[in-house]
Amino acid sequence: MSLAGKVALVTGGTGALGRAVVQRLVRDGAAVHVPCIVKAELEDCRKTLGEVFAQATIHEANVAREAEVEKLFAAVASKSGRLDVLANIVGGFAFAALSETDPATWQRMLELNATTCFLCCRAAAPLMKRSGGGRIVNVSAGPAINRGVPNMSAYGASKAAVLNLTQTLAQELGADRITVNALVPSIIDTPANRKAMPEADTSTWLAPAEIANVIGFLASPEGAIVTGAALTLSRG
Repeated sequence: MSLAGKVALVTGGTGALGRAVVQRLVRDGAAVHVPCIVKAELEDCRKTLGEVFAQATIHEANVAREAEVEKLFAAVASKSGRLDVLANIVGGFAFAALSETDPATWQRMLELNATTCFLCCRAAAPLMKRSGGGRIVNVSAGPAINRGVPNMSAYGASKAAVLNLTQTLAQELGADRITVNALVPSIIDTPANRKAMPEADTSTWLAPAEIANVIGFLASPEGAIVTGAALTLSRG
């Protein structure tokens, strides 16, 4: 599943899952671009991933802002001349009853999960068309396919928007040889989740590298016949 000669952009590439995705795509031979606004995460990546992360091109960009997204993709085009893979990993989580969910939280979930995805897909599509096709992988969540989950109104709605956007774009961009898929992972084994759920049984949690392997497949030539899918990732 070689990606030699391909160019990828990974939003949220300095987070727990994003790092694993960057590692996988670099290993497969892609030239990887990573937008980042959290400098502490960036420095930690450089320390923990070493040479692998050094091969990625870092951009200072907030992908929730239209102007910064446009500048980011222009920089990718200028440096690499094409774009073949977009992995939208950036996102956020909120857990609260409706009565405790204020408009700011609602807006923040939509911005972090849905708006970032929309803006990056919109900016990626023209580059991918000029490159002869491409792969877009988004991250949805259980509430989007399970008819909702209590106390996750803002989060669930934003992830449902990601899933619908994915399925819409798969039909809209299919003729341009651009596949668009969404992952629906169960709990991911990250430091943040372990801190939030210290008593939880982590035996069924998903390692970021496992999810990155799925993204690697979807990004590869072998993934060309998968599009518009909501891929549930879990241990049952």
